[in-house]
Amino acid sequence: MIGHALPEFILALGILAMLLLGALGGEKRAWLVTELAIGVLGLALVACLFQPSGATVLFNGLLVDDAFGRFMKALSLVGSIATLLMAMAWFRRRGLDQYEFPVLVCLATLGMMILISADNLMALYLGLELMSLALYVIAAYARADARASEAGLKYFVLGALSSGLLLYGASLIYGFAGTLGFAGIAAELQGPASLGIIFGLTFLMAGLAFKMSVVPFHMWTPDVYEGAPTPVTAFFASAPKIAAIAITLRLVSVAFPGISGEWRQIIIFMSVASMALGAFGAIGQTNIKRLMAYSSIGHMGFALVGLAAGTAQGVEGVMLYMTIYLVMTLGTFAAIIAMEIKGQAVENIADLAGLSSTNFPMAFFLAMMMFSLAGIPPLAGFFAKWYVFVAAIHAGLYVMAVLGVLASAVAAFYYLRIVKVMFFDAAGASFDRASLTLRSLLAGAGVLVMVFWVWPGPVVAVTHHAARALMQGQKP
Repeated sequence: MIGHALPEFILALGILAMLLLGALGGEKRAWLVTELAIGVLGLALVACLFQPSGATVLFNGLLVDDAFGRFMKALSLVGSIATLLMAMAWFRRRGLDQYEFPVLVCLATLGMMILISADNLMALYLGLELMSLALYVIAAYARADARASEAGLKYFVLGALSSGLLLYGASLIYGFAGTLGFAGIAAELQGPASLGIIFGLTFLMAGLAFKMSVVPFHMWTPDVYEGAPTPVTAFFASAPKIAAIAITLRLVSVAFPGISGEWRQIIIFMSVASMALGAFGAIGQTNIKRLMAYSSIGHMGFALVGLAAGTAQGVEGVMLYMTIYLVMTLGTFAAIIAMEIKGQAVENIADLAGLSSTNFPMAFFLAMMMFSLAGIPPLAGFFAKWYVFVAAIHAGLYVMAVLGVLASAVAAFYYLRIVKVMFFDAAGASFDRASLTLRSLLAGAGVLVMVFWVWPGPVVAVTHHAARALMQGQKP
């Protein structure tokens, strides 16, 4: 059992060590705690990649270790490691390099890993709350910044509401199904679902929709993305989204396969509405962090297209989409964090004017991120959308696929506008030289989105295997 839960044990013990080191060393050891956190997350990632194969139920059915969970946990760990790498210099320049931040990121990551592996409604709620409580704190991490405090308060109040909705839905499902385990719920739902189960599922999906920031539970996203420190925004846009999508996939595929008609209606509505809002809501934005907030809403809508298909091909498409989305998001936020003039962060799209003449490498790779986010071939973002749309078409969801293509075309406007500003507008003040870490992350993400079409086989093969493992519900 320890081998199958080794990444979680490594992370939990590492968090205790970080707390002790931070408490004993004070703020002078903050840099050491951050480096330790990166090392612990890296060790957990290695353990995740080399875990025993097959599927194993852990802790009396609370958690399950399978190929699907291992893949999604690896993505979340990559997002957390990249966040800490981007945050170190940014926080140090602003006097915010305190040891609490890496500890909170690791706590949130531990919650994500529990959430991804949850095979029981109780484990789902525990993982969700462990992740959420840490995220509430880091949203308001820059205490002296009024915008950050406002972002943290909004996120906390709305997050508490969403947790209440989810918990109420879970209690309804337990009351009508008589069990908390996903397999047990599926066994009880062989026939037509009762009204209580449908209400419970609706509330449960509402709570998860908040974590995915999809319509109609998206209202916190633009304000929190804009107000939170930029490295925190990068974290919100990457790792927690992976965990939320992963548990939604597992929940509907394992616990509710017998009532797919009911939950598919919810997914289709959230997907279409999110794609539309993400496409039109970002058009008038001038702040690039708010624009990325609407972009993330739209991309979660695109990802849910694959889930609406309700097939193994759809699950595979969602996993591939989230993998490419993670790379694009981290690369874009590496560029946004690098947007500094004389030590002061700037966030307006207009500040990118003429970037190609003052910093061509940054402009080029950021343009590749924008083209990929827009879904322009042959970049990786095109293939991400291709896989989910093909899954929807094979499932007979033709109208949904057409609406997705139209939303993607509308969204391309504001991505291409950023490229136009960088390459065709008159140059303004040049940005400060970015750190090697930020330049490496941006360049690495740019190369990955450009060359994905050359050799997509390994990623496609892994997602194919993980999706089949989830849909078949492999048990020991």
